[in-house]
Amino acid sequence: MTTVPLGIPRRLLEFTLDGEPVRAPEGSTLLDACRAAGRDVPTLCQGDTLTPKNACRVCVVEVEGARTLAPACSRRAEAGMEVRTDTERVRHSRKIVLELLASSVDLSTTPQVADWLKEYEAKPDRFGPDAARVDEEPRVDNDLYVRDYDKCILCYKCVDACGDQWQNSFAISVAGRGFDARIAVEHDAPLTDSACVYCGNCVEVCPTGALSFKSEFDMRAAGTWDESAQTETTTVCAYCGVGCNLTLHVQDNEIVKVTSPHDNPVTHGNLCIKGRFGYQHVQNRD
Repeated sequence: MTTVPLGIPRRLLEFTLDGEPVRAPEGSTLLDACRAAGRDVPTLCQGDTLTPKNACRVCVVEVEGARTLAPACSRRAEAGMEVRTDTERVRHSRKIVLELLASSVDLSTTPQVADWLKEYEAKPDRFGPDAARVDEEPRVDNDLYVRDYDKCILCYKCVDACGDQWQNSFAISVAGRGFDARIAVEHDAPLTDSACVYCGNCVEVCPTGALSFKSEFDMRAAGTWDESAQTETTTVCAYCGVGCNLTLHVQDNEIVKVTSPHDNPVTHGNLCIKGRFGYQHVQNRD
């Protein structure tokens, strides 16, 4: 069983959320407070192991006295503030953002987006067939994971995971500006010619499936990927003595991918190439 240190208790702040008084630990974001209070606030770019980038703007809320809508993922809760999560202004903003995203990139493998499009009555098709889209073929240049930029929303989570927040490999970054901005390795080379160490931590944090296991990509292409038929088993990686936790995703008695629990104090969701991709020997039945 995983044990997490309690740490120093934080002072509770009192404020109003959708007309109801709530309490949240000092330093909490509005998104943390909303989730604790059972409010369903959508978000794409927020990650529980990364510093918020405020990139997707789907989680905006209305704060009394503020001129603009505030991103709940990064705005800290303050004592006495009044926050509303479901006003007409908030719903309209989320609708527009979802329409723009869904009209420009493929969100078919993004969890919950279909429900959000329905909830906010977003109609991406209203921009017409001439709306600018990425429309780029997936990059399959290695045997471990696939880059499908047609699904990338430029949330920068992969850049942060590869950079100074976790891996410190700095193999990927944002290239270009404005409409030409894209995630790329140096000189936009094949992944095999880059500084990538294939830890797969970028895959772990990707919210849309723009980065995916090669095994998952192949199974989706063949129509055999079925998450409802998969089981998850958490175990300890046996490659070294660090003690990283692995969650094995198994379908039809075969491991199809490996993730790591984000609340684990050893890994925080991160793994090395052996832990994340070195599972084939388990299935060698010769």
